[in-house]
Amino acid sequence: MKDKLTEEEIILLKQLGRRIREFRIKRGFSNYEHFAYDNNISRTQYGKYETGSNIQILTLLKILKGLDVSFSEFFSKGFENLNNQIDE
Repeated sequence: MKDKLTEEEIILLKQLGRRIREFRIKRGFSNYEHFAYDNNISRTQYGKYETGSNIQILTLLKILKGLDVSFSEFFSKGFENLNNQIDE
């Protein structure tokens, strides 16, 4: 198992964090701690997700459910190169 993330993985995680933050603010949560508390997510860990910490898919799905955002809507912007990275 590898310990270090590649540059591409770091960029992807930061983009995930930006999108989560973008939707959180769109949904009226100006404070990430309030969103995390309301959705039973560790406030400390949630804050890390918004800054690009590695996130498990089930946690991402829980966050998207709390934001009332579909998986396809979430990935519809900013992830255009994701398919190319996955296919490699």
